[in-house]
Amino acid sequence: MAGKTIADLGELAAERWGMFTTAQAARAGVSRKTLSGLTSSRAIHRVAQGVYRMAGAPEPEHEFIYAPWLALGGATLPTTADGVPAVVVAGESAAIAHGIGDWFPGVVDVMTPARRTTRLPDVRLRTRRLSPDEVVFLNGLPTLTVERTIADLLEQWADQSLVVDALRQAAEQGKLLSPRRLAEFLEPIAAAHGAASSGELAAQLMQDAGLVTGATPRG
Repeated sequence: MAGKTIADLGELAAERWGMFTTAQAARAGVSRKTLSGLTSSRAIHRVAQGVYRMAGAPEPEHEFIYAPWLALGGATLPTTADGVPAVVVAGESAAIAHGIGDWFPGVVDVMTPARRTTRLPDVRLRTRRLSPDEVVFLNGLPTLTVERTIADLLEQWADQSLVVDALRQAAEQGKLLSPRRLAEFLEPIAAAHGAASSGELAAQLMQDAGLVTGATPRG
């Protein structure tokens, strides 16, 4: 029975970075008591509230993001009517997931379509209804696109020099797919950042990053 239980949990974990939640385990017929016993025997490791990793599975580089995303129901909650995941990584956490900029792991920033609360430590929930073109999957993790991430960082008043560094690295890595989309995402915050238009703000950012010489972004 123990062997079958571990095999069943292994199938769940194989879907998401070697990890699974108590809710997923319950759906597979594995009780919390059984999980506690498996944890004591070190067959699984508890990595966050309600989240476990199979013994032998390597610790993912971004486990500090994956674990709260799973704990918030990211792998099990239904998508919105537009097909957008219920939990999307945003802000500095999104930049870290994309591998752009010089950010330190800290509070995990996520967006949800409806207001909710959590007792998870070091997690920031923001309510935002996103469209499909604002989200990309990175190794199975729903994350704001690079362009949307840059705009979100500025919206949250992140250090602009760090945002420019992230923009430069995104371009160097071929991850900045559409400067024009960046300009569109900057529209709501352009005036607050002292620009006459979103195109002007995008052009200034691109120029500061050494990517253009002052022309309005195209693409």
